[in-house]
Amino acid sequence: MRWQTTAALAVVLLLVGGFYYVYDVRWAPDRERAETRKGRVFSAEAADVTAVELRRRDDTVRLTRAGDAWEVRSPVVARGDRARVEETLTTVLTAKVDREIDPKPAALADFGLDKPAAEITLTLKDGKTLGLALGSKTPTGVWVYARETGKPAVVALSDGVLREATKPATEFRDRTILTLDRNAVSGFDIASDGGTLAVAHVGDAWRITRPAALPADTEAVGNMFEKLTAAKVKEFVVETPRSLATYGLATPLRLTIHTGKDKERASRTLLVGRNDQAKKGVYAM
Repeated sequence: MRWQTTAALAVVLLLVGGFYYVYDVRWAPDRERAETRKGRVFSAEAADVTAVELRRRDDTVRLTRAGDAWEVRSPVVARGDRARVEETLTTVLTAKVDREIDPKPAALADFGLDKPAAEITLTLKDGKTLGLALGSKTPTGVWVYARETGKPAVVALSDGVLREATKPATEFRDRTILTLDRNAVSGFDIASDGGTLAVAHVGDAWRITRPAALPADTEAVGNMFEKLTAAKVKEFVVETPRSLATYGLATPLRLTIHTGKDKERASRTLLVGRNDQAKKGVYAM
């Protein structure tokens, strides 16, 4: 083989190798993302979304991102359950169009879109919004009629999108009763009609300071905090109760937890009411 031929083959191999590297290595992640997004209603990713609004017939849920967490802004203001919010967000953003039903519908009522079961609005980091209206289910019950904001066509999406968009507002709330750093706790008080028990963290030990100065059971204190931090709200009963007495909260047991000392001292109080055997729980606020 002459050197000119060898050189030509070498150039071809280099070109092919270069193309392979660019196409199969450098562009592979982009191609995978494009393939994943193919057929989706929206091309945005969950990390791009800063706010979610779910407008239903009976209420509206508004959620906003706060760093790595989510907050519920409506119908109440509360901590959001990050896992639940992102589960809903992922379902909406990864929803794929099964088929186009009608490119230019004459009557939205035929698809339940004149009065949608839910309207989803997503706000992105750049301020842009994405919108989706969900109507009635298809005859099979597997799909739901949908229409993207700004587009005339009615399409069919998985009914899972409708399930997520119509979840009860309480499903998006964080059910953690107390979030605290146990290492930062400097003491706690338990007050009831029978008196007050005060416990302080002194050095490496816990000591009872009221009603008398005594050593506290460190294991018992640790177990109490472990149960408190692991406990979850079973049911959000009512936001503004007309009567605290109904729930045994007019004269509750008060658990106040202190963190920090002196000027850095802060306190949080949990009120514990009566036991409800039917609900198998205790009322608290």
